[in-house]
Amino acid sequence: MNEISNIEQVPAQVQNADTMPHSVEAEQQLLGAILTNNDVYDRVASVIGPQHFYDPVHARIYEIAAARIAKNALASPVTLKAFMEDDEGLKELGGPAYLVNLAAASISAFAVRDYAQMIYDLAIRRELIGLGRDISDKAAKVDVASEPREQIVEAEQKLYKLSEQGQTESGFVSFLKAVTEAVNTANAAYQRDGGLAGVSTGLIDLDKKLGGLHPSDLLILAGRPSMGKTSLATNIAFNVAKAYKKGIRPDGTEGTVQGGVVGFYSLEMSSEQLAARILSEAAEVPSEQIRRGDMTETEFRRFVDAAKSLEACPLFIDDTPALPISQLAARARRLKRTHGLDLLIIDYLQLCRGTADNRVQEIGEISMGMKAIAKELNIPVIALSQLSRTVESRDDKRPQLSDLRESGSIEQDADVVMFVFREEYYVEREKPSDDRLEEMAAWQERMERLHARAEVIIGKQRHGPIGSVDLSFEGQFTRFGNLAKPWQQDGEEGGY
Repeated sequence: MNEISNIEQVPAQVQNADTMPHSVEAEQQLLGAILTNNDVYDRVASVIGPQHFYDPVHARIYEIAAARIAKNALASPVTLKAFMEDDEGLKELGGPAYLVNLAAASISAFAVRDYAQMIYDLAIRRELIGLGRDISDKAAKVDVASEPREQIVEAEQKLYKLSEQGQTESGFVSFLKAVTEAVNTANAAYQRDGGLAGVSTGLIDLDKKLGGLHPSDLLILAGRPSMGKTSLATNIAFNVAKAYKKGIRPDGTEGTVQGGVVGFYSLEMSSEQLAARILSEAAEVPSEQIRRGDMTETEFRRFVDAAKSLEACPLFIDDTPALPISQLAARARRLKRTHGLDLLIIDYLQLCRGTADNRVQEIGEISMGMKAIAKELNIPVIALSQLSRTVESRDDKRPQLSDLRESGSIEQDADVVMFVFREEYYVEREKPSDDRLEEMAAWQERMERLHARAEVIIGKQRHGPIGSVDLSFEGQFTRFGNLAKPWQQDGEEGGY
């Protein structure tokens, strides 16, 4: 190690002989600046931590100084001496006198950020070298319990975890910058047809209520089984991907100008089942006929034509079951880097995995993770969610926020909470016996009124009104659509 007295004469160099990349001089001068002026710490704390220092003694000095500064206490050679008198590593460097020499040879404050970035970059290089060695060592060992495919996945996860570091820390932004971004968003909405600030769902009335799907928003789409959560999610995914157009945006950059690239995590159904649903909607062939292969020649041709037209749709499906939230985030980042990503859909939230032992805390971790993905990638994230059985025991089966299953954090983290509700499903199960003619007549009249109708109840919207939206629902094609109003089509009910 270079003598501390020579710091001023020796420029900070990266020592890259046979050792790991590091710069002792950069670490010494940065620590000296902090010990001389504690305000410097605030400028580098978002860039580096103790783990980024190559010299373990420097890491301990930084850690103790950071702890002192966090408590509004002075961190100087004198105050740190009391905490490090018995430190064996410091004794090897000359004891408490080393701290004094650090402060004496400190650099001017304007350069600290550059030194901090240099220390961080060198630390990342060391981690990459270590990761490369681990991959090489594991690959060299032929072990039955460790298949090559598993090693690739493990290495990929570690690389993405390494690439995540420091990406989400933006710190404070000025009000001027925030206002400028808000005005640009409003201008883009004004210029766009329909005045939407976000991505269109393809469902006109839902778009009007939500203003489209906004970047960085977490939207929860909840409902009881058989209400059509997955159907509505696939419909939105299909509509967004089908409308995808690339071009020059108002700010002059190239990117998505209409629709979007969609990532769909199908944790419950296989990709083939999900694709069959989307094809059923596009080809207007009942999904159960597709499953059985029971189609007429005309229907089969429609099915094949729909499949050909959808080949170019930027819709990507991942059907890996029980994905951990960290891996889900890493795969979303990879998709955005390789193909772009404008909308992410997760079916469904309770099938993701977290790290907490307690189920309520685990769900909280998952919902927070999904909101973090939305903010980091600046895209809307739609997460489907189950509702508790308490809905079934009420006379009024319309869901409400308190029905969200397992954790209040879902409601807390979400920007929008929507419920899919089909009253027809419940009324159909209340059919009276054939000999009760009056009741049967009333039931039939009610069924006719509710037939092919669905309701999306917006129970929470952080940036807009709550309320409900009426949609059409064609069960045989698992398709939601725009409900034609009586004044639009001479009293006809359905419409897409």
